[in-house]
Amino acid sequence: MVRTAGTPLAPDSLNEMPEPTWRSLLQRGLPQFGLESIVPVVVFYGAWKLLGLAGAVVCATFLSLAIAGWQIRRERGGALAVATAIFVVIQALVALAAHSATVYLAQPVVLSACWGLVYFGSVIVGRPLIGVFANAWYPFPPEFRASALYRREFGMQSVVWGVYCLGRAALRLVVLLGSGVGSFVLVSAVTGAPILVALVFWGLWHARRTFTRLAVAPGAA
Repeated sequence: MVRTAGTPLAPDSLNEMPEPTWRSLLQRGLPQFGLESIVPVVVFYGAWKLLGLAGAVVCATFLSLAIAGWQIRRERGGALAVATAIFVVIQALVALAAHSATVYLAQPVVLSACWGLVYFGSVIVGRPLIGVFANAWYPFPPEFRASALYRREFGMQSVVWGVYCLGRAALRLVVLLGSGVGSFVLVSAVTGAPILVALVFWGLWHARRTFTRLAVAPGAA
């Protein structure tokens, strides 16, 4: 699928890359994203209306921790799942101490903004974060991950994801503070899964196109 330094890519090996169809993306990415990002917010909102703030925080926290535990057992991003679980507990404690649904929902917005800054920072230090995530989709060999082409492609994609995270965080914060929890849940759903799927599809398509060009340009770095 990729080449070692100084050798051309074999065109046939590039064809072994599975096509990033909408069906495969939805089947693989959308359920996990929904479980992680949308379902806990919806559960919190519903429980908040029925049980009050404390009950909503407990329900959403329990669900988020269960999802993190499921990811760890299935070895799907274990380190990230542990970090998520720690954040969920902190989020719940802060919200209960402040006794505010707005505070509870604002914390993931801040985290999203932090992710945006991390994306930009990873490009600056030459270790684009999308390149790390891409290796979970395709087993790129270490020598190719160290290449300038790999860093350039996924550096560009990391910048795009950074802009998305910062823009979404700013929009959700404005809606949360200006329109309330109900509008926040709606905006979170609309700016979440649909755009995420589109970005993943675009990222796979663009990387495939970029790396395929090596087959006709053996001297590319």
